[in-house]
Amino acid sequence: MSYQMARKISMSRSVLRSDVAGSGPTWIPLVLVLGAIVAVSYADHLVVPLSLIYLCILPIVVGATFLRRVISYGLTVVCVLLHDFYSPKGVNLGLRIFHNVTAMLCFALVVYVIRRYMEQKEALAQIVQQQRDDLLKDVELAAQVQRLFLPSARPVIAGLEIAGMMHPARGVGGDYYDYFPVDARTTQIVVADVAGKGVPAALLMSATAAAMRFGANHDRNMLEQVQRLNTGILLASDDERYVTLLIAEIDTHRRMIRYVNCGHNPALLFRASTGTLTRLNSSCPPLGLSAEEICELVSADLSPGDVVVFYTDGVTEAGNQLGEEFGMERLSAAVRSGSSLSAEDLMSSIYNAAADFCGDDFNDDVTILVVKCDFDGSSTPSS
Repeated sequence: MSYQMARKISMSRSVLRSDVAGSGPTWIPLVLVLGAIVAVSYADHLVVPLSLIYLCILPIVVGATFLRRVISYGLTVVCVLLHDFYSPKGVNLGLRIFHNVTAMLCFALVVYVIRRYMEQKEALAQIVQQQRDDLLKDVELAAQVQRLFLPSARPVIAGLEIAGMMHPARGVGGDYYDYFPVDARTTQIVVADVAGKGVPAALLMSATAAAMRFGANHDRNMLEQVQRLNTGILLASDDERYVTLLIAEIDTHRRMIRYVNCGHNPALLFRASTGTLTRLNSSCPPLGLSAEEICELVSADLSPGDVVVFYTDGVTEAGNQLGEEFGMERLSAAVRSGSSLSAEDLMSSIYNAAADFCGDDFNDDVTILVVKCDFDGSSTPSS
């Protein structure tokens, strides 16, 4: 540290209170306060019949607000000394002493009250800052726990290339994705979005993820999985919380995708042979809205080179400064233009396109999961 910088910091600490010390000239507040005190004292000298010492309260208050404790109390002494210096000399000595002492006590009381108020304000600000820091630590811990529910490794399924990501709008989010190997040729894929953002959505997301993992390990019937999950969400959430979910199974041997879409954004199926996009639309309401969840299991054939893109509304609803949304058309264009890329690169390309559109300022959680079909041409699908 240079000598000039050290000197500047030293002056800052010796003049201004620590929480108001800035980068500008630190002597200005002290000069202004002293100038005001001298001006009031001189005016008091000119107006002989009337004492104006009470007007010193204003610079005293300003000094107590911005200057350090010793300087603030020292200014009360300066006020009294200047007042005594400019006072008429014919006043009785005992009366002058009494008048000066009472004025000093009054000024000291004002400084004490202001200082106490500022100290309590600083203490409250420190408590709020500490609580904010603790809350941020708790949110970060919750985010770490939430990441445990996301897949840590990709399933090894011959003929499939899978890549997924989740970007929360806040420290924690309400989006969820996962994939579970059913057997050597089949994998189950889940993408879900809890209504809302932040901690409440993250808690319901965690419960959804835990239920999905439990169900995936015990039952592969997607309709029954959805029904049990709907019952669990009804018990765990209020009327304002619901979950949109798309669960799918991809069989590389039969070259088929079977899915149930519970009010979720339609996944996009890109046909490599024709260059067309098919939407895997919703077949039932979101989970958590009603006790009876009547769903439909839908299937579609797959071919080598086909790409399936799962996502949440954080992608399509990403908005720019003009109030426009990224939308399905831009998403579809991004899928078409990147269909020849690897699953990882296509996922990144879609995310970057949405981020560039909204200036990397997403209003909602963003989840993208890409499945690219790389079937062995020698294999023959069976029914």
